[in-house]
Amino acid sequence: MDFFEVVLNRRSVRKFKDMEIPEEIINKILTAGIWAPSGMDNQPWRFAVIRDRKLKSEIARLTKYTAILENAPVLIPVFVDHNVTYDTVKDAQAMGACLQNMLLAIHALGLAGVWTGEILKNGNKVVELCGAPKKYELMAVICVGYSAELHKEGKRKSLDEVVFLRK
Repeated sequence: MDFFEVVLNRRSVRKFKDMEIPEEIINKILTAGIWAPSGMDNQPWRFAVIRDRKLKSEIARLTKYTAILENAPVLIPVFVDHNVTYDTVKDAQAMGACLQNMLLAIHALGLAGVWTGEILKNGNKVVELCGAPKKYELMAVICVGYSAELHKEGKRKSLDEVVFLRK
């Protein structure tokens, strides 16, 4: 798939088919994430891969979007490891780049996903449920699956609306 086709056609999907995702596909998504840039190459991202229905359900109850998380065949909680962080802004930028790489890879691989952030209010509970070290902080949970939704058209502001200086 052409890069711009991937970027322009990726959409957040919240309904998934009940289909398994092969481990090698999940590994490609994770690999896309770890190739994101990070300040001082600290690579602060850490992941959990959750297929277990019981654990998915426990995590899903920590957000108002319970049905989305329970319906996804795979959840990928994405954490920042504070054992290796050094600058709040730069580490946040790295984590955003990691998440974006993963979402673009999901789309390019013919799957669908959504980055859920509302669950962050219960991030410490997700850390506990995943058995992650206390120095890990939840950044998002990515829901991954094959789309059960029709493709939606996207809307963006024009460049004239967002570019305020060209000199």
